[in-house]
Amino acid sequence: MIEYLRIDQKHPLYQQEIALRQSILLDPINYTMEMLEDEFPGFEARFEHFVAVVDHPKGKRVIGCALLLPHYPDDEPNTGKLMQMAVDPQRQREGIGRRLVIELERRALGELGLTKLYCHARADAAAFYASLGWVRTGDRFMEAGIEHYKMVFDTASVDESDRLEADATESA
Repeated sequence: MIEYLRIDQKHPLYQQEIALRQSILLDPINYTMEMLEDEFPGFEARFEHFVAVVDHPKGKRVIGCALLLPHYPDDEPNTGKLMQMAVDPQRQREGIGRRLVIELERRALGELGLTKLYCHARADAAAFYASLGWVRTGDRFMEAGIEHYKMVFDTASVDESDRLEADATESA
């Protein structure tokens, strides 16, 4: 069974989340957590961390993660950014990424009252976000040497309760 949690930097699973982000997202582009902190100073402490966890003979194991940066950019207080989403390659295509996004959306749109989320999705992941109701805006751009699209989820254009209800039915 997969458990979905919101954790902080003091949580015992935080170091596993960091290791997953490093191996899946940063190592392939020769980037480090230190470089990320230099580029986005103070953001790690501002992130809300969502993890997917399974029981393992050696204890709980993080197999997926996504970060929410609420109230960002600063000039758009009702907006948040989804960042650093990763799923263990051996566990991809099991719906883990979808559920992480849904958990992040529930927190952002429901509990925090944000009205819009966005992310910079790799071009090969844009269809995944589109399947969740996110809309591609603008032209393709390069970030960290990889083609990306800006993807937006705006509550003004979607009935969130219907979508979350459909997801709950699908999960049952």
